[in-house]
Amino acid sequence: MADSNKVLGTFFGDENFPVEWESEEEKKLHWYYDDLHCPNPISPMYASLGWWGPSCEYMYRRFGAPFGEYWLGKVANGYLYTTVTPREPEEAGLIAPYYGLVMGTYAKEFLGWWKERYLPEILRNFDYLDTFPYDTASLPELMIALEEALDIHERHLRLHWILNLAQFQASLDFGAAVGAVFGEVDPALLGRIQISIEDRNWDSINALWQLKEQVKGDAELKTIFDSGETARDYLPALEASERGKAFLADVDAYLKEYGVRAMYCHEFINKQWVEDAAPALDTIKAYLVTDYDYPSVHQTARDDQAAAIEELRALIPEGTTEEQREKFENALALMLRMMPLTPDHHFYLDQGTNGRMRLMFLGIGRHLTKLGLLDDPEDIFYLNYDQLRWYAANPKTADNPDGFDGKAIIKAERRARDEAWKVRPVDWIGTVTHWSLYEEPYKMLWGYPERFLNAADKAAEPADVVKGLPAAAGVTEGIARLVTSPEEFDEVKEGEIMVCRMTNPAWVVVFTKLTGVVCDAGGVLAHPAIVSREFGIPAVVGTTNATQRIKTGDRVRVNGSTGVVDILQRA
Repeated sequence: MADSNKVLGTFFGDENFPVEWESEEEKKLHWYYDDLHCPNPISPMYASLGWWGPSCEYMYRRFGAPFGEYWLGKVANGYLYTTVTPREPEEAGLIAPYYGLVMGTYAKEFLGWWKERYLPEILRNFDYLDTFPYDTASLPELMIALEEALDIHERHLRLHWILNLAQFQASLDFGAAVGAVFGEVDPALLGRIQISIEDRNWDSINALWQLKEQVKGDAELKTIFDSGETARDYLPALEASERGKAFLADVDAYLKEYGVRAMYCHEFINKQWVEDAAPALDTIKAYLVTDYDYPSVHQTARDDQAAAIEELRALIPEGTTEEQREKFENALALMLRMMPLTPDHHFYLDQGTNGRMRLMFLGIGRHLTKLGLLDDPEDIFYLNYDQLRWYAANPKTADNPDGFDGKAIIKAERRARDEAWKVRPVDWIGTVTHWSLYEEPYKMLWGYPERFLNAADKAAEPADVVKGLPAAAGVTEGIARLVTSPEEFDEVKEGEIMVCRMTNPAWVVVFTKLTGVVCDAGGVLAHPAIVSREFGIPAVVGTTNATQRIKTGDRVRVNGSTGVVDILQRA
């Protein structure tokens, strides 16, 4: 156990990144920058209600996971850092057999539970949130509805963890079956297999492609779309045309089905597609320009997965027993059935739930704006949960000078978030131990332990080389496009290589244009890695500094098999 506690590194802050510590115990933990979920300065409201905390405590308790006890969050210089705390060794040893007892059943049975119980529950909750009369409810009614929404939010976070660990176990079982039969297997081959080809992300792209086909086959619509570069240019013509109005109704239907998604779904502060049709229209425009062919792209992904499975089967060694073959095939079949849960849980639980929480807060924000307590409904995100309740019930006004001064808090928090954008967050703070780096498994999603081990090499990297983790095999060359938000998707040209901090499922539409992806954040099981494999484009993730080193217009070579990006020519 002494080895688990071995300290591998410490960082408690410096003049460039000062850290306020609440206790000496807090400094003993390995806090890592959560650029997977929250790569940008976090809003006070989301910081007070985010995914860490109680729902994670529930996860470790329900499953008896021996590899942690709590998952905590901390904001440093405006950025979210999280940490997993270890169980006491004796407790971990006692609970580990229980974890082993139940997890196989979770993996085998979860799909049935999802379809029969959990998904219907989620859809009922969405119906409540989608039909709540935000603009006619009283302030007390809105505040009570917020509590209902927060109960739903917490329940959906719990469902997220049940799904997550069930799928995690199915993947582990597949890996164990592969190891038992094949020994070492090329990770790139396994990556081609471990993708989803039937899920809500594909459905979303298909529906958008069908809208593009409408425009392509309609001379009047095609002329309107050709009349401007962005939706801001051609939207007035659509609104003035009877045919355009009918098409916008179809777009509206699309947004109601698929538009509850924002730039980063683990936030409340980012505008969603359902609030503004422009991003969807601009994506349709991009599909027109490139004549994007969804059926062929989808079929290519399906065919490549099938080919990869056959390649793997062809490697089965002579002498493999029928029992080993059967275990492998069963594990493969279960893993493939479970793969759609990754994009689907993002669609329903991460995007769908957090997006609806944003709409709930905006409903309250509009009411408070009418009362003169906010200057803009968006101001609400610069209060935290407790401050919102204090302010709603007892606001400082001319008639109530001793009330809570919400406007002063909002002004200060807006200024602090603006300042946070100027800060470059460090990868981690606190204390790195052998346990936190090698034994706590979730950190692999953030690219650890490589991210820590390679940090010293980053400073010595040649100016024309960026190194990360190989995420989707293959090599491609092209022009880099630095992308910071979906508002910039219309600037991405077909064949370019996207360089970004991180992606989430709301970004999946831009993958249809790309020949490669490079991300600051993430590991081989993070969103950009999985989607790149689905689309068959090379990807490198976990670089930490690609967005600093690569600029729009640079010509780069992305090697998704080695994790190396070469800058061939500067713009």
